Amino acid sequence: MNVKKVGQIALLTLITATLVLGGVAAAAADGSLDKVKAAGVLKIGVDDAFPPMEYRDEKGQIVGFDVDLANEIGRRLGVAIEWVPTAWDGVILALQSGKFDMILSSMTITEERAKRVDFSPPYIWGAQIIVVREKDKSVSSGADLAGKVVGSQLASTGEIAARKLSGIKDLKLYGKFTEAFEDLAIGRVQAVVVDEFVGRYYITKRPGVYRVLPERLSEEEVGIAFRKEDRALREAVCAALEAIRADGTYAAISKKWFGVDVSKR
Repeated sequence: MNVKKVGQIALLTLITATLVLGGVAAAAADGSLDKVKAAGVLKIGVDDAFPPMEYRDEKGQIVGFDVDLANEIGRRLGVAIEWVPTAWDGVILALQSGKFDMILSSMTITEERAKRVDFSPPYIWGAQIIVVREKDKSVSSGADLAGKVVGSQLASTGEIAARKLSGIKDLKLYGKFTEAFEDLAIGRVQAVVVDEFVGRYYITKRPGVYRVLPERLSEEEVGIAFRKEDRALREAVCAALEAIRADGTYAAISKKWFGVDVSKR
């Protein structure tokens, strides 16, 4: 290798190291992590009617898979968790306005959302499914929903998937999926398009009322959302999440709620 080549490699290495160190310094300098630690509280935006991911138990406490995961993240960062229930169609705007520090509420990573927030790497993989009434034998696939009324949650990826169904009569949108499933049970809508974990949860809670169609409308990656400028907080939360996954804590939380480890595809 000639001297000129060695010099080029050395220069490239120096530039790369400078960029990496600069990125780390910038993240540390943004103050987002320091602010959370000084307050002793990590505020999280959440849809509190999205079982089994996050919902209210009989005592009014927020519980669920995401709740257990967030509590473990908070423990490792040395801060308490404060949940801030927020309407889903305004949750990103609320994050950007400073109402809370991040969104940990089964938010699907999409290109459109990524223009407004920064995401963690995916921590769960899911899909959009179609749920219908158990006794409704007129529907065996998405194609059978032509001319029928379908429900989903406003501003959810379920809404996006439902709008792609061909020939439906109407798409009825709800503030919470709990309302959509109540309307499905009494026949106000003929199907609900929903996240797979949520849909299957409702089926287990009301046996004989609902069933899932075999097709999956879309595969999805779910992440934690942060303000774009809050790089230090994002890096700290991502590091905690990776440690939770590596030491088996994630698998234990997952098996508690789903019976399986959902951290893998």
